[in-house]
Amino acid sequence: MIKFPVPIIDQKAGMNCYCTSFKGVGGLIKQQADEFQVSEIIDPAVFNDLSSVQDQLHRYPLYILEKSNIDSNHAISQIKKRFGVPLKVIGLKDAKAITKQYATTEQLKNIPREIRTDQIFLTLKGFSRKPLAKASLLGNEFTIIISNNNQLDISTFEREIKDIANFYGLQRFGSERSVTHLVGREIVRRNFKNAVELLLCYTSEYDSKTSREIREKSRDPHNYPRLLKLLPRGMDIERQLMSAILQGKDVIHALRTIPINMRRLFVQAYQGYIFNICLSTAIRNGENLLKGKEGDLCFEIGGPLIFGKIRKFNSISDSESNVVPAIRLAGYSFQAGKGRFELITKDTMQDEGVVARDFYIKEMQELSSQGGFRQAPLWCRDFSVIDKTMLTLSFKLPKGSYATTLLRELMKPFDPISSGF
Repeated sequence: MIKFPVPIIDQKAGMNCYCTSFKGVGGLIKQQADEFQVSEIIDPAVFNDLSSVQDQLHRYPLYILEKSNIDSNHAISQIKKRFGVPLKVIGLKDAKAITKQYATTEQLKNIPREIRTDQIFLTLKGFSRKPLAKASLLGNEFTIIISNNNQLDISTFEREIKDIANFYGLQRFGSERSVTHLVGREIVRRNFKNAVELLLCYTSEYDSKTSREIREKSRDPHNYPRLLKLLPRGMDIERQLMSAILQGKDVIHALRTIPINMRRLFVQAYQGYIFNICLSTAIRNGENLLKGKEGDLCFEIGGPLIFGKIRKFNSISDSESNVVPAIRLAGYSFQAGKGRFELITKDTMQDEGVVARDFYIKEMQELSSQGGFRQAPLWCRDFSVIDKTMLTLSFKLPKGSYATTLLRELMKPFDPISSGF
């Protein structure tokens, strides 16, 4: 285990250590949108039978959504409100970036071929036989500039890049307001009132004075009518919750006013927190994340960014070239076998006071989560330094992995939020 000081905000997200011996170049990211560029990589088969015209066989529109300084959820919401097109995307992209992703819609008539705003450019790529599915997303390609860095030699980092753990990044937990997993924990524990209170009242050291005052006053529902007039634009979840409570709805119905994809993120973030704790514990125990051991579960490697079926590790036939260790996520189907990571996850869940069946949420079944699997190491491919002077990086990651996880190891920032994370 490499002993560098870990920021408190990382620890709150379960990232309790680093994986590399590299000192860190410091610096800043996302100072401008064009310094952080992301493009989705989707299965080439999607384009094999794409038609330029809509017909009986090719019914489903495939769009390219390019955006800047707006996240995917708000971009989709804006397009629906202004243009009446209900889009679906297969991946979520942050606001502080220039991003290119694919989208579709169930609206099969009056299809716009192009939509353009100050932050969004939507273009019709063609029509497919089937709706775009999440399985079509393979990964993302990144081009990132680290400004104000220490201009250190990163050759050591390039050698150690394979050892980086596949942590969920701070975005999963709400970045500077890391509350998402805390809300998820309360939902899993059936403390729905606490979940609502966290969403309304939780503060962090990064909150502005105005935000702190609003959240302090949010502790008393009698203040809601006045607060609804004061809430800034970014507090849309808070607005929905307060409005629902003023209408006499109970806490479960109030939570259900939040869009379903955002609600699901709460439980998913809690699963991510447990996963991060598991990885941190494994690293501190000196476990090799890249090589399987007897009892471990592994993904079969199906391609540069593709992970196939899950199976038990075979010490005779398996190597780093054909399998990669997999970690079973907490969920209602979780069962602890004899693998290293399953045993750690089981202990972590015990420490958290939850069991597998808690993730089947009868009161809000739409938030129930079976679990799933995630690779232990960060599976970075095609890493290169495009420009050493401006420290411009290019690399590819499988879907679900975070560029900021790689950047965290490279930069080792003293304050991740002020550094752009």
